[in-house]
Amino acid sequence: MIRGIVSALAIVALTQQAAGDYRAEIEKYRHDRVAELTAPDGWLAVRGLFWLHDGANTAGSDPASDITLPTRTAKHVGVFTLANGQITFAADPAAHVTADAKPVTTMTFARGVQSSITTDGVVISAIRRGDKSGLRMWDPEHRNRAGFKGLTYFPLKAGYRFRAKFVPYEKLKPVQVPNVLGQLVTMESPGYVEFTILERPFRLEPVYETPKHEDLFFIFKDLTSRTETYEAGRFLHTPLPKDGIVDLDFNRAYNPPCAFTEFATCPLPIKDNQLPVRIPAGELRYHLPK
Repeated sequence: MIRGIVSALAIVALTQQAAGDYRAEIEKYRHDRVAELTAPDGWLAVRGLFWLHDGANTAGSDPASDITLPTRTAKHVGVFTLANGQITFAADPAAHVTADAKPVTTMTFARGVQSSITTDGVVISAIRRGDKSGLRMWDPEHRNRAGFKGLTYFPLKAGYRFRAKFVPYEKLKPVQVPNVLGQLVTMESPGYVEFTILERPFRLEPVYETPKHEDLFFIFKDLTSRTETYEAGRFLHTPLPKDGIVDLDFNRAYNPPCAFTEFATCPLPIKDNQLPVRIPAGELRYHLPK
């Protein structure tokens, strides 16, 4: 009898420890998430997206510029030139422009290489989406970053962490993923996952976000998007399948960049990833400071 009581208490203790470890793990994940969002190069600091036209595109705080920068920058910062899909930059002699903390007068933004210029604390890098070429601007001093009040979440519920069955495709499947620009971007999916909510079976199809295939990327939408979560849907990353199982933890579901800035080019859920069920787990809808 005593041995049985001791064994039961040990099981309870282990269960409580596991729950505590899981909560600590989620808290760390949320802390890292906020640190990433609020960093000087985080999404809260993104304050411009400028699609370039062929030829010369002037940039500076002068309102007549093609690319209007914050008022603390020089009136004429320089000229970005788009020719045959290639972006080059030539600085105005009166402007102070750096790249990798070194002064620059000219620069080429090579495809596939992350590079940027900085002027008076404003950072500009090249962005390409299909046949569109443009510039993205970060302003760490903007009120969206300075006025950030934190994220809110549904209550943490272990019941929304699933051991989902992974069903692989024979070969990688091309998936046409829509984005907010109205484009279709081809991404690759290795398979789909199956799980059950309230005794109802559901499935989601992830894609690989990068060529490294480091994890699974789920772009999904559920009925909470009507009023509780971001209206366009949410994101979720999971580890790669192990022994045919995916650790599908909706407590880690998060808002896409478009929830924090109008200057993002977020992918949207494909039709099959729009679930007719509430998944009250993860990040709640974020409201930008007014």
